[in-house]
Amino acid sequence: MLFKTLILDSHNLIPKLMPQAIKSIDITHGNGGAGSIKQINFAEGDASMDKQIESISDEVKLELSLNGGTVSKMTSKYYAKGDVELSEEFIKAGKEKAMGMYKVIESYLLQNPDAYA
Repeated sequence: MLFKTLILDSHNLIPKLMPQAIKSIDITHGNGGAGSIKQINFAEGDASMDKQIESISDEVKLELSLNGGTVSKMTSKYYAKGDVELSEEFIKAGKEKAMGMYKVIESYLLQNPDAYA
């Protein structure tokens, strides 16, 4: 269920769940599955990120856990614009935003267990 939500249908679901943060997600390479490249277009008002970040590359790995759930591991690589130095606080804030997105998706799936079954 998490794979379908985070990987296969994220471009449809996440902008609906988080319109204040994510304007749209476009598939720029591939069919949306493994190895695809998606461009996240942030909602207006996140100008500080736009001025500092050229791109962010996320690698998501989903594994079955011993209790029958899923363990998600994500590695993010930030590519700054020009010679901008990204502070540890900036990276930490990005991590917290990603965790917030996971929590919104988790809440949606708990409230709608048949949505991606």
